[in-house]
Amino acid sequence: MEIKDNTFARQFETLVDGKMISVEYSFQEKKIFLTRINTFDGFEDEEFITDLLKNIMEIAYERKLKVVPILPKIAQFFRKHTTYRDLLPPGIKI
Repeated sequence: MEIKDNTFARQFETLVDGKMISVEYSFQEKKIFLTRINTFDGFEDEEFITDLLKNIMEIAYERKLKVVPILPKIAQFFRKHTTYRDLLPPGIKI
């Protein structure tokens, strides 16, 4: 999966069947706040979204960032995938 970090639009982007799916973010200090997942109408592949979030977590590891899940769907991802909990900043429990 190829993910493009569009810093101008503040979102991670990838293509599925020629259509874009993105995860919006904002930065504050050494934290990345994941705020929204944008998909196209009729897209319901939860496994693809999970793989996309896993790749974004790897990017956060590489950049040494902490991840703050604003969107409940992303918080649910952290509950299911406990290996990424070390990316959460101190004081945030999910």
